[in-house]
Amino acid sequence: MIFDDTLLFSNAQAITADAASTNIVDLLATGTVHGAAAALSKDVGKGNPIPLLIQVVEDFTLLTSLRVVVQCDTVENFASPKSILETTLVLADLKAGRTFPMTVVPPGTNERYLRVYYDVTGTAPDAGKVTAGIVHGVQTSGVTF
Repeated sequence: MIFDDTLLFSNAQAITADAASTNIVDLLATGTVHGAAAALSKDVGKGNPIPLLIQVVEDFTLLTSLRVVVQCDTVENFASPKSILETTLVLADLKAGRTFPMTVVPPGTNERYLRVYYDVTGTAPDAGKVTAGIVHGVQTSGVTF
C-alpha cells in the first residue's frame, strides 16, 4: 500500500481503550463559485471511489471485539461527529495483516474533517495496533481481473 502522511489516520496506533485516531484529515472548506450565492456542497464519497485501508499491524489480546467507525464533522474537535461507516471484528480476527472490510470512503462524507474511532468491547487489550488511512489503492489478493 502507498500511504501519504497527510492522509494517515493511525500509524501503528496502539489501541488499549476507546480512542480516536491520532490524526484527522482536513478535507478543506468548500469555496463559492464566482457569481454564486452559496458555497459548493461537499460529498467526497460520490464519484470515483476513494480507497481506504484499515489494517491490524499487531495481534490484539484480551478484548472481545473492536468496532471501527469512520466519522466526519464540521469542526476539528469532533464535538458532534457523524458516523458514516462502521464494522466490528472479534478477537479471533484481530491478527496482524487482517484488514477491515471498509475499502472506500462512502457517500455521505460531506463535512470538513474525517477521522477513525476505535471502540473496544470487553477487557482492555494490552496489545494490538492498527494502521489506517486513505491510500492509492487497496490490495485485492486472489481476485482475477
